[in-house]
Amino acid sequence: MIDYRRLRVALLGAGAVGSQVAGLLLKHRAELADRAGADLELVGIAVRDTTAPRDVELPQELFTTDAESLILGADIVIELMGGIEPARSNILQAINSGADIVTANKALLATHGPEIFDAADQVGASVYYEAAAAGAIPIIRPLRDSLAGDRVNRIMGIVNGTTNYILDRMDTEGVDFGDVLKQAQDLGYAEADPTADIEAYDAAQKAAILASLAFHTTVPLEAVHREGITSIDAAMIELARKADMVIKLLAVCERLTGTDDEGESISVRVYPALIHRSHPLASVHGANNAVFVEAEAAGSLMFYGAGAGGVQTASAVLGDVVSAARRHVAGGVGVGESTRANLPIVPIGRVTTRYHITLEVTDEAGVLATVASILSEGGVSVATVEQTVEPGDGTARLVIGTHTAQESDLSSTVEALAASAVVRRVVSVLRVEGD
Repeated sequence: MIDYRRLRVALLGAGAVGSQVAGLLLKHRAELADRAGADLELVGIAVRDTTAPRDVELPQELFTTDAESLILGADIVIELMGGIEPARSNILQAINSGADIVTANKALLATHGPEIFDAADQVGASVYYEAAAAGAIPIIRPLRDSLAGDRVNRIMGIVNGTTNYILDRMDTEGVDFGDVLKQAQDLGYAEADPTADIEAYDAAQKAAILASLAFHTTVPLEAVHREGITSIDAAMIELARKADMVIKLLAVCERLTGTDDEGESISVRVYPALIHRSHPLASVHGANNAVFVEAEAAGSLMFYGAGAGGVQTASAVLGDVVSAARRHVAGGVGVGESTRANLPIVPIGRVTTRYHITLEVTDEAGVLATVASILSEGGVSVATVEQTVEPGDGTARLVIGTHTAQESDLSSTVEALAASAVVRRVVSVLRVEGD
């Protein structure tokens, strides 16, 4: 048996992911040592309640409420508590004590990432966070390392399993939003308070992380345009189906090429959008995640798999632990984050894409001409029009597909349509992505 160097591993948090990580560290200790070149000893697990039930049976003597003592004696600290505090303070303390960090805390990285990475750079430590953006899917390392020599132009991804499950069930089975949300909660896909998922806060945090890596630019969370899925109803799902499309909550991170005076910029946004059923992301079902990357040299790449789940996410965490251990064995300072490009981040109004606008209008002669005139005056060009007359109530439904238009033009045009005497209601406006 090889006599490996011993590395002390401290775990902060023992929830669904943390308990799985602890169990796997203990179960596969010898095998992980062969992979890492070091014996990974789990020296303790810091929790709020040492007697709380866990998903995995773990030795009681490992549990403690004294996180500070664990941190100060560790070579690698795994933070799986979630939230901002005390996670932020604990991580900074661990970095300053010389430990490497492994975390799955997307909320913390999206809001305090630069502070944490700067602190690690100061002492030569490393921060690993493969599990922070898409659960078990390996996307952080490909963006940070494998594609570092390429030029990423666009990322489009489904990065929230809860919303994908809801929209997929609405599409495939015709279930109403409220009913399928309840089912998602019963299955454990959605929290009792589902706001972070259905209002796209979770997806926006992940988009900020992915964009920062892809474009080598710090992307603050407040720069991410965010729209949730609560406005999506059965009628919108059916309209998408008729157009051979499907609605997905998409995180879109895009490099924009401006004029010579403006130079390049980036757009980072999360919203429900239409994509053609022929696109690879349209086939992502259930609570799975997928990230579609378009790079200049590598071309189109897609990363697919489980975006959540305790044992699945634990896989990504343990991969980071092995990487951190290998760094300790090899020696030298940690590799810092590359955010030196400093590309400007443009507001949503600068984005150009295609749209599907659904209107409820008065069923009378000249309405279509009036609507077309409003669109033309707003600089929005019509590509397709489909009209359906609602029997007996004097209304018709117009579904208008546009050519590529700028978001600011489209927004003001929709306001003009809503104010028109011939338009009774703007039913929906959905962007079209993936063309």
